Amino acid sequence: MSVVSSKSFSSLRIAILGGGRIGSAFAFHMARKTEHEVTIVARPDSTRLAQLQRDGGVVTTTGDHVPAIISERLDESIPYDLVLVTVKDYQVKALLPALKRSAARKIQFMFMTFEPEFLQQAVTIDRAALGMPFFQADFDAQGGLRIIVGKRETLTDDPQWAQIFRTAGLPARHEPQMALWLRCHVPLGVAFESVAVAAEKRGKGAPWSRARALAIGIRACFAMIRGQGYDIYPKDKARLEKLPVFAVAGMLWGLSRVPSFRTLLVTGKTECCALVDDMLASAATSGQSVDLDAVSAMKPTS
Repeated sequence: MSVVSSKSFSSLRIAILGGGRIGSAFAFHMARKTEHEVTIVARPDSTRLAQLQRDGGVVTTTGDHVPAIISERLDESIPYDLVLVTVKDYQVKALLPALKRSAARKIQFMFMTFEPEFLQQAVTIDRAALGMPFFQADFDAQGGLRIIVGKRETLTDDPQWAQIFRTAGLPARHEPQMALWLRCHVPLGVAFESVAVAAEKRGKGAPWSRARALAIGIRACFAMIRGQGYDIYPKDKARLEKLPVFAVAGMLWGLSRVPSFRTLLVTGKTECCALVDDMLASAATSGQSVDLDAVSAMKPTS
């Protein structure tokens, strides 16, 4: 397994795959407070690629600028210390062959996924790392980045990179059971995204019937995960599993009435549908007796 010496923390070569909100926020922090060489790989012919090329890096809404190398494809020959993958789970499969061929020493996947082991095996276990970002970021009309970093810590199963993220100004901690954490987080993440879509469609909070359907779906997903031989992790999700449906529905119903919650998650409709499909496929592959209708009903309604 590759090891990054603590003496070299100030001079790492990092490629960030994905020039969107999360990838740009990582790039800003990794390049601003350190001497890391940061490359941002954005989608070819995209508006965001053009913005990054125009600015020569990331520009925030407050006018701060950090330089970065901008590219439309990952240079597989460069032995990056880290390739940080910030695209969505449904977008990453097309990128896995290039990541597998890459000379990168570590490949960190930073998004919700119900198939973390598949990603690890695709790029080899010793190079793979899993994580979940916990900060907010969005763009203004000119492509300026707005970042809100709170106290909640970004998670990674690589303790060295957790330390490097902290050094760059991003609260982070090592989560040794990251694969299980991600698997158990997907049902809740899907419910959050789906209830936000329902709320935004109405221009106010989601209806109780929608919140209740999502609460039933969470319960069915947790039952499926247990049926596949996993525990529900961490403890807060295990406690959530034991709550009555009306209590979980009440939580979702209340959150859907918070404007900032809706704004943050309403863009996840495509991701939400893809994750539900992954859970349904997982149940079919394992031959489980699962309430598939309840899981399928978690998809955002059109």
